[in-house]
Amino acid sequence: MSIQRCAWCSNDPLYMTYHDHEWGKASHDEAHLFEMLCLEGQQAGLSWITVLKKRDCYRQHFFQYPIAKIAQFSDAELENKLQDAGLIRHIGKLKAIRDNAMAWQQLTQELKPQQMNVSDWLWSFVEHQILHNDVPDYRQAPAQTDISLALSKALKKKGFKFVGPTTCYAFMQAVGMVEDHENHCTFKST
Repeated sequence: MSIQRCAWCSNDPLYMTYHDHEWGKASHDEAHLFEMLCLEGQQAGLSWITVLKKRDCYRQHFFQYPIAKIAQFSDAELENKLQDAGLIRHIGKLKAIRDNAMAWQQLTQELKPQQMNVSDWLWSFVEHQILHNDVPDYRQAPAQTDISLALSKALKKKGFKFVGPTTCYAFMQAVGMVEDHENHCTFKST
C-alpha cells in the first residue's frame, strides 16, 4: 500500500516527516505545546515550511531552555538574536516568545490551585477530546473556528502575543486538538 498524504504536504522531506509524525498527533507535553504555540506565531504572514526550516535554530536559541529561562531574556539579548539569519528577523515576534514564556509561567501559577497545568487548560477548549473533521480537500478545512476564536481571546487576556484565531487554529491542528488530515490521507486517524 502506498502512502497518501494531504495535498498541502509537498515532497520536501522535512515537510513529509512533520506531516507523517507530528502534525495532527495529540500532544499534551507542555514543552512541545509551548514551542508549537510560539512557532505558529512566528508563521504570521509566512508559510509554515519557512518556519519549519528554521525550527532547529529556534530550538538552539529558545526551546532548548526551560520556559523560566526564556522568560528572562532581555530586550538586548533578543535584539542580538536578530543577527542570526536562521531566525525570522522580526523583533516583535522574538519578543512574543519571551512574553509568551512569561504568560505561560503566570498561567501555570493561576492553575495550580485547581490542580491543572497549561496543557489541561488548553485541551479544555476541546473538552479534552480530539475534534475529528471531515476534510475531503485541505482547502475546505476552516482557517479558524469559534473554538479557536475563544482560545485566542483567552490567551490574549492572559498576556500571550501573536495568538490570533487563525494562529490558534493552526496550533490546534499542529498539536492534534483538531484532526484535519484529508479523508484519503494514510495518517487520518478516523
